[in-house]
Formats: sequence, C-alpha cells, structure tokens
Amino acid sequence: MRRLVLLLLISCYSGLTFAQQDAFAKKLLDQVSKKYDAYKTVQADFSFQANQVDAENYTDGGVMYLNKPLKQYKIVLKDQELISDGKSVWSILKEEKEVQVTDADNSTESIGPNNIFTFYKTGFKYVSMDDERLKGEVLNVIELSPIDTKKNYFKIKLRINQNKHIHDVLIFDKSGAKYTYTINSLFVNHKLNPSTFKFEKSKYPSFEVVDLR
Repeated sequence: MRRLVLLLLISCYSGLTFAQQDAFAKKLLDQVSKKYDAYKTVQADFSFQANQVDAENYTDGGVMYLNKPLKQYKIVLKDQELISDGKSVWSILKEEKEVQVTDADNSTESIGPNNIFTFYKTGFKYVSMDDERLKGEVLNVIELSPIDTKKNYFKIKLRINQNKHIHDVLIFDKSGAKYTYTINSLFVNHKLNPSTFKFEKSKYPSFEVVDLR
C-alpha cells in the first residue's frame, strides 16, 4: 500500500479533451491554473489519508519539491523517496533497502509531479458546489468526473482557498475507497539547491540499486 501512495496521485490521470460544463467552475479553475503555471519552483508540505473499505486506513505526510523548467522533482515520505533529474527517476524504498531506477516520463500524455497541481485542465467534466468552511476559511468546491469512464475512480472533489491555491484533493475510487491529499503549506519561486534533484549513492550505502531503464 505504502509503495502505491505516490502513484495514485502521480499517474492516475491522463490527458483527454477539455470539457466545459460549468462557467463559474471553469473561471475558477482557469484562475488556479494561471497561478500555478506562473511558478517556476514549488515546495509543498502535504498529508495523505487513505480510507479503504476492506483494508486498514493509512495516513502519511511528506514534502514535494518541484523545479518545473527542468522537469525535476523530489518527493519525500516516511518510507519512500522519489528523485528525478528530469531524465531518470530514482525510487528509494527504505524498508526494502532498494533503489529502482527508471526513465522519466515527460510526455504530454502522462501527468506527473510538474503539472500535478493542474491535472484538472484536461479530461474532466466539472461542476461547482456549495462553498465549505474550514476553521473560519471559505473554500470553493468543485467536483470533477472523468470523461473516460474506464478510470478506476469516478469522482474527484477539489477544494480551493481564497488565494486560488488548492487546499485538498479527494479521490473517490470505484472500490469505495477514498484518498485525500491536503496541501498544508506552499512555498513558491524560492531558489532550490540543484543537489536536491540528484541521487547520491553514498547516502544509501546498503541499498541495492536496480536499474530498470
């Protein structure tokens, strides 16, 4: 389960056509997209919660670093790290003491960390819902459903704060499970050390490196 947590957010979307369903929702999503598209670097502290029907619930938290112009990222969780220099991806599995190396997927058909905050721009029908309050803050709510009904999820609930940033994403899986990703803090356009996006074998001396490229 823990090895699949990141994959749910990174690879469960694919680009299709842009379905315009709700004028208010479209305007709001355009505002959010414009804001995120302007950022060159992003550091996001996030938390994750999985509520499953016939399995143990699971929570985790981590940090995501993005260098968008070079398509580089680093995602740090308790039991796993992902590092990409834009060409290759190193998946560091701490419990297994293993590092899996694969080619980076930078195609426009596959949505990855560098555009994970704007995944909703293609492939969805969407409708605005009633605003919700959380700790005194008003959150705009948009529900999205995939145009491709073969997806393993049927609905995504997106809550957006008044700064036009995503507060959280709730994915409704067809199995009955629910997956929630919450952005707890966001730092943008800060200078990130280039070494952040480089895998250094010396930091993992007892790990087996499996090159799958």
